[in-house]
Amino acid sequence: MARQNVPGARGDLLENYRNYLELLARVEIGRLLQTKLDTADVVQETFLEAHRHFDGFRGNTESELVAWLRSIFSAKLSNLVRHYLGTQARDIRRENALEFNLDHSSRMLDRGLFTPEGTPSQQVVQREQGVLLAEALAKLPDNYREVIVLRHLEELTFPEVAQRLERTENSVQKIWVRALAKLRQLMGASE
Repeated sequence: MARQNVPGARGDLLENYRNYLELLARVEIGRLLQTKLDTADVVQETFLEAHRHFDGFRGNTESELVAWLRSIFSAKLSNLVRHYLGTQARDIRRENALEFNLDHSSRMLDRGLFTPEGTPSQQVVQREQGVLLAEALAKLPDNYREVIVLRHLEELTFPEVAQRLERTENSVQKIWVRALAKLRQLMGASE
């Protein structure tokens, strides 16, 4: 229906990937431009661009759609980085670093927090799991989600997470254990 331009179908389809893109945006913007960009704005601009150019999408699978949305998101984020950082962002090394970080973050999401990398067919399934993981993370209480994102996607140590959240390391570790259990429960429910 989205390909036939049924009113609302494209919007509904794209909404399925909001949590995934917002999580990627949060991790990437968090590293680069914490105070200047809003994750929701970047995702919304990505959706507007995807909607405008949807007829150009040639894929047939969810993983191809996710990859296409990620490429639009990456281009939007690169433009915003150039806008906010000016000539510093035109440095090819900085643009390469941005691309690397986005690839790294999306791989972390796509492989999930529990599944090791596997065969190419398993990687396709894991890619879709990145979307499911983002959905499950969105359902967690804020403090659970924050600890998991900081620990697993931003790859902070427990002392660094504790400092960022202004909690004790022991408290953060307890939240992390409960958050992973809840996340596993939610991921199990979505399978």
